[in-house]
Amino acid sequence: MNPTIIIADDHPLVLKGLHDFLIEKEFNVIASAKNGKEALALLKAHKPDIAILDIKMPFYTGLEIAEQCKSEEIPTKIVLITFEKDEQTYNNAKALGIYGYVLKEFALVEIENCILSILDNKPYFSPELLNFLELQELPKYFDTLTNHEKGIVKLISENKTGVEIADHLNISPRTVEKHKSNIIKKLNLEPKQNSLLIWAKEHSKFLTS
Repeated sequence: MNPTIIIADDHPLVLKGLHDFLIEKEFNVIASAKNGKEALALLKAHKPDIAILDIKMPFYTGLEIAEQCKSEEIPTKIVLITFEKDEQTYNNAKALGIYGYVLKEFALVEIENCILSILDNKPYFSPELLNFLELQELPKYFDTLTNHEKGIVKLISENKTGVEIADHLNISPRTVEKHKSNIIKKLNLEPKQNSLLIWAKEHSKFLTS
C-alpha cells in the first residue's frame, strides 16, 4: 500500500526537503501546507492516511490539529516533526494517540522508517528522543494488573512473605496466595517457585507504594 500523505511546516526549506525526499522515495504526497490553518483544511478535505506536521506552526500547532482530528474522528494518522525534546510535549502527543514523533534533525533519516512502521500499525518515536527523556516502556501485561495487585507485587519486591503481606493488607494469607496466582497468570509467567519474586525485583521501579 502506498499511503496518501500531506505534509506541513512553516519553514520553506524543511517543507521542500521533506517533500522532495518523500517524492524521491515514491511516496504518495498529495498536498503540502505552510501553516496550521492550511494543514487543517487539507486534512479535512482529503482525509489522508498520514499527515506529517510540524509541532509549532502559525494558526494551529501540530498538537492542536491532532486534537481536532481526534474530536472529529478523522482517521488520519498523525506524525509530528519537531526540535522539541520536551517530556510534557511528548506526553501530550501520546495522550492524543499520535502515531509518530520525529526529531527534525533526524527527519530525513527516520521519516521513511516512521511511515513503514505506521503501515505496519506500529507507532514510531525517535530513538534519540526516547534516549534523551530516558523513557522506558512498561513491562508487558503490566497494565492488566489492578492497583491492588500492583500493591501486592510491590510488597513482594520488598521481600515480604505471604503472611506479612496479609497482615499489611488486612486480608488472609490464603487470599494473598490467590492474588499471587492470578498475577502470575496475568503476567504470563511460568508457574514455578520465585518467578513472581524475580519479576517483581526486575520491575520494581514501575511499582509505587
